[in-house]
This record gives sequence, structure tokens and C-alpha cells, in this order.
Amino acid sequence: MTNKKTIVGLIVIAVWTTWLILLTPSQAFTHLINHWQIAITMMFGSMIAGGTSLGGGAVAFPVFTKLLHISPHDARIFSLAIQSVGMSAATIAICFTRIRVEWRIIFWGSLGGFLGIFLGAGFLAPIIPAPVLKMVFTAILTSFAVTLFTLNQGIRTCHLTLPIWTIKEQSVLFIAGFLGGIMSGLVGNGIDIFTFSVMVLLFRLSEKVATPTSVILMAINAIAGFALQVFVFNDFTNPAQSYWLAAIPVVVVGAPLGAMFCSRLHRQTIANTLIGLIVIEMVSSILLIPLSPIVIYSSFISLIIFSALNYWMYRTQRYELPNSSAHL
Repeated sequence: MTNKKTIVGLIVIAVWTTWLILLTPSQAFTHLINHWQIAITMMFGSMIAGGTSLGGGAVAFPVFTKLLHISPHDARIFSLAIQSVGMSAATIAICFTRIRVEWRIIFWGSLGGFLGIFLGAGFLAPIIPAPVLKMVFTAILTSFAVTLFTLNQGIRTCHLTLPIWTIKEQSVLFIAGFLGGIMSGLVGNGIDIFTFSVMVLLFRLSEKVATPTSVILMAINAIAGFALQVFVFNDFTNPAQSYWLAAIPVVVVGAPLGAMFCSRLHRQTIANTLIGLIVIEMVSSILLIPLSPIVIYSSFISLIIFSALNYWMYRTQRYELPNSSAHL
């Protein structure tokens, strides 16, 4: 545990020092004071991002757009920008403390994610209404939470590594990464929960392995999306930059701590925490997002489609193998 604390401490010191040198202390703390609501939001968001498959964007996007009345455009760009810092810090902590992950999933999911986030951020985000995006994402999360809850009722097989590895698994992960990348390009978050659902529902991977794997996937996808916004689309707006600079010193603490904390939890606790967070997300969306006909219809269709997909993964027996698994 001492070594883990040392690693987190070194990450924090390195980022804080860079933050202060590049901005100067006066300017750095001005950003922090002027946007204290952002910093507080990401204090909790970064711990959730590091400790669950719900990235920081799953907290930042709804809070920014629903409570702080920040434009969905700026909220989406900020989500990618801040996760490129926070999730990267969590990734460093995961790697140096040797928390178990599935690198094959990270590789193939990232390949699909690169293509998906380019399509989502560059072509789809400008034409799809923000309320539709948010409620569709909420519907997808809700369908996953229901299936995960059902799957965890009683004894089930949990693998610590992929039991089968063929071109079929590679293709599934590429598609999941592609769809998740599109969602990340639309709302600043998504590849982590898409690949997490495939890992847990279809491949029967333990949440203790699937969670840090999804964190690393989101870090890679966020860096790619942030780079696209800055260097390709030239769309890193001044408000989003200010929010980002205010949140950096917070997320480099919260995200690694979340990853460390998650590694010590039982897989059932991780699943229950994730389900609880999704319930909060669902209730807040219903209460705060205007439910126009197009929002209702698109959400309902998404709920039906992804519920059917999750049910298919839940019923698939291909990965119900005894090797390298525990019945929990």
C-alpha cells in the first residue's frame, strides 16, 4: 500500500509542478478560484472515473449541461480534455501497481475507438440535438444496469482473462470500441461503458479486471479525441480551456485514488456501485432534460435495441468455461 501511495504522490507532484510552472501560480489559482464549481464537480467525477467504468465525462457532461448551464459543446470538449489528464494519471497508477488488465481488449477496442471518435466528434455531434444525445446515452446505461443486475443474482462464472481468443473476439471488441468511440465523440464519454458491457456480459470477465481495463481504454480514447479537437478541428474553445485548467490539479488526485480504491473492492461491490450511479444518472436525466417527442422516441428505441443486445450477450454460453475462472 505504501508503494501505491508513493506512486500516486509522484504523479500528483509532477502534474502540479508542471501546472504551476506553465501557468504561473497567480494565473493557475485564478482559474481554480473562478471555476471552483468545476473543480468540486471533478473532485467526485475523477474518483468515479478512476474507480468505475463510468468515465469522468459521465459526471461532467450531465452536471455541466443540467446544473451549471454550460453548453453541451463546451461540456463535451471539456470531458475529453480532462479525461486525457485524469484517466491518464489513473492509467499510470494502474500500470505501476500492476493491477490486472486485459491488454488484448485495450488494443482492439482502441483501434475501433480511434475511428469512432473521429466520426462522432467530426460529423455527428454538430447535427444531433444535445437533449437527444444525453437521453440516448442514459437509455444505453439503463439497459446495461438492468442486465448487470440480473446477471449478478446468484452464482455466475467470472474469468480473470479472456477464455477464448479468436478473430470473432477481436471483431466484437473492434465494433464495441467503434460504437463507444462514436459516443465519446458525441458526449465526451462512452467507450469505457460499451467495452465494459461486452467484457462483463458477453465474455464473463470479472469486474475487477474489466474496470481498470475500461479506464485505460477511456484514457487512450480521450487523448485521441482531445488531440482531434485541438489539432484537426481547432475547436478547443476558451471556456473549455479555462474549465480544463481549473480541474487539472483535482483530477490527478481523484482518478488514481479511485483506481487504487477499486482494486481493493469485491467485484460485487463494484457492480452494485456502478448500478447505483446509473440509477442516479437516469433519474436526474428524466427530471432535468426536456422530454420532447424526439427525445422520448429516440430514447425508447435506444433502450429497446441495447436491451436486446445486452440480453443476447447475457444468454450467450460460448464463454461459460471452467478454465481460469471463479464461480462467484
